[in-house]
Amino acid sequence: MEELNRIAESEAESIERSQQEEIDGFNDPESNDLHQPLLKRNRTLSSSPLAIVGTKVSHIESLDYESKVQVLQYILMKWLLAFLVGLLTGGIATLINLAVENIAGYKLLAVVKYIDEERYIMGFLVMAGANFFLTLVAALLCVFFAPTAAGPGIPEIKAYLNGIDTPDMFGATTLIVKIIGSIGAVSAGLDLGKEGPLVHIGSCIASLLGQGGPDNYQVKWRWLRYFNNDRDRRDLITCGSSSGVCAAFRAPVGGVLFALEEVATWWRSALLWRTFFSTAVVVVVLRAAIETCKSGYCGLFGHGGLIMFDVSGVEVTYHAADLIPVAVIGVLGGLLGSLYNYTLHKVLKVYNVINKNGKMHKLLLALSVSIFTSVCLYGLPFLAQCRPCDPSLLDSSCPSTGREGNFKQFNCPKGHYNDLATLLLTTNDDAVRNIFSINTASEFNIVSLVIFFALYCVLGLITFGIAVPSGLFLPIILMGSAYGRMLGLAMAPYTKIDQGLYAVLGAASLMAGSMRMTVSLCVIFLELTNNLLLLPITMLVLLISKTVGDCFNPSIYEIILELKGLPFLDANPEPWMRNITVGELADVKPAVVTLSGVERVGRIVEVLKNTTHNGFPVVDSGITINPPLGSSPNGANELHGLILRAHLILALKKKWFLPEPRRTEDWEVWKEFTSIDLAERGTTIQEVTVTKAEMAMYIDLHPLTNMTPYTVVESMSVAKALVLFRQVGLRHMLILPKYQAAGVFPVVGILTRQDLIAHNILDVFPHLSSSKGKKGH
Repeated sequence: MEELNRIAESEAESIERSQQEEIDGFNDPESNDLHQPLLKRNRTLSSSPLAIVGTKVSHIESLDYESKVQVLQYILMKWLLAFLVGLLTGGIATLINLAVENIAGYKLLAVVKYIDEERYIMGFLVMAGANFFLTLVAALLCVFFAPTAAGPGIPEIKAYLNGIDTPDMFGATTLIVKIIGSIGAVSAGLDLGKEGPLVHIGSCIASLLGQGGPDNYQVKWRWLRYFNNDRDRRDLITCGSSSGVCAAFRAPVGGVLFALEEVATWWRSALLWRTFFSTAVVVVVLRAAIETCKSGYCGLFGHGGLIMFDVSGVEVTYHAADLIPVAVIGVLGGLLGSLYNYTLHKVLKVYNVINKNGKMHKLLLALSVSIFTSVCLYGLPFLAQCRPCDPSLLDSSCPSTGREGNFKQFNCPKGHYNDLATLLLTTNDDAVRNIFSINTASEFNIVSLVIFFALYCVLGLITFGIAVPSGLFLPIILMGSAYGRMLGLAMAPYTKIDQGLYAVLGAASLMAGSMRMTVSLCVIFLELTNNLLLLPITMLVLLISKTVGDCFNPSIYEIILELKGLPFLDANPEPWMRNITVGELADVKPAVVTLSGVERVGRIVEVLKNTTHNGFPVVDSGITINPPLGSSPNGANELHGLILRAHLILALKKKWFLPEPRRTEDWEVWKEFTSIDLAERGTTIQEVTVTKAEMAMYIDLHPLTNMTPYTVVESMSVAKALVLFRQVGLRHMLILPKYQAAGVFPVVGILTRQDLIAHNILDVFPHLSSSKGKKGH
């Protein structure tokens, strides 16, 4: 801290000497010439480097000329944190897989034991009771300790990286509940995966590392001050999300592309290197864990665990005629994916109504889904007919009586197997391995596949949305692989493509039809299946599925963002946004609240208590220094910049008051405020006490004001303003008048994220809905 203050003081003295002439000329706010520009430009560009809009402030910008050692420290810390993100994410992913495989494995072994003894009722009670208890643990943690841990977490990460602050999303409690809840929910046999939660877990790890730990136990390491800003925290969370995908699928390149294509709004080449480095570390950790567990020290882990559906053992040969069923799979994926999104949207609306009734309703909903799932998984295999084992497999792998295997005996006599039990009475990961299995053309009956597909369609709709950590990847893979395998059975006489590859293509098509991802999904599936020959037909399926799905509705993550009310800014403005200007938007908003450069304390307190705005334009007037709330100064006006609510509260909290209105010197500011102070958030005006005598004093807001906020002219279209707002990552955008003359107030209005959301604009301008068109993609 002492070194930080020393740096700040030396910088302040340098700036003071170099700008003394300018300070002398502009010290009096009443001496401004009418011909001066509305937003004054300093000759040295940085007389007030304290306030940066939309970001937490740090001295990172001054490192370029302060010390090469500090620059080196900053770069090394970036790579060290990227390494730690990958290391911890890989370690926790291994822990989750280890716990899930052992808990679910021993549960299934106990159930199979009773089935072998033909004690079917007891087997069901053991399975349903274990699933009920595991779901109860996961739901209790999410409902009472960390509600933000429920669901996949990917939509919220996507929103955060778009510039939306999502409270309590990356805290230590959320991380712990996400880990334990994922283990409980996946082990309970619910139709959900751990892939989405792993993305959230990686992001939580990255956020906690960047801020030095939980809020109550932060490490005060001075090097971490470099990361006390939103940009570096955003980059770390991007590394964490890509590491989570890599940990879920063992797909390092796919994880990087997932972050680039799906969750990240801003991307830089330097970030590409760090995310790839993080995913490389994850892969090394997972490989080391697998090799260790092969020795038998991990219980049942090592017989599966990590998702890796290796289909490299089959020769992929196809001809031009085979492209027809491949294209059919793509069309089916787009249609079924959009239908799944539409239906899930309706189900989630119903769940929102139920969950609003209280915590007990959330618990009962989760437990009801658990009981229904247990009944279906255990009871439906009794409907399937026993099938005789292939003589070549007899006494080797068919039938199998353990917790895994492609030919489960279940209730069948010796030498026969139950194909539906093979898919249902197992973990979700093993179910995917079984349905992806190659060289098993006659293993599954079409009736069993239809039952499996219908069941997982229902379970996929009712399970997502309950109060447990859940992922969408695995349920969609299971549904897609089922209809892919069914199409493979129908096309068996006419094609040489293996039915297991049809299942892979079906899973890829449904994921593209629902999630609308292409490049990252293609690479993830190549890394999953370990077969590069699948590349051409996988690309074709993904492109067709996404194109068909886009014709009907948005992706599933965009639908969830809308349901949660998160103001996500899409990359493509609506066409009708070109027909309205930002000036027209400003006209229908309440009058902008401004502050004078030297403002009375009482007025600042009044403004903060009576408004919820986060930023206020600072205007210097030639007539009055402190106009009443809501009134506009007349005469020569100068827009000095924009000040944040947090900085106003900080000035009040520190009681940085002046007995008379005057401009302060730079050294006074640097003496009182540090970058650590200005980066703090969370204090409210209700926590600040101001006496009656202090109300009549003044605060010089000039040093705390961002003198270079982003501005647009009132004649600019909303479409252009939206593109600028999103690409730069703004929180506020000032609207300036088209004509600048004496008596004209220098600020027309101020735009925020909420003002640029399409449905908010249509609420104010309903006539635009008639010209509303589809978004470009």
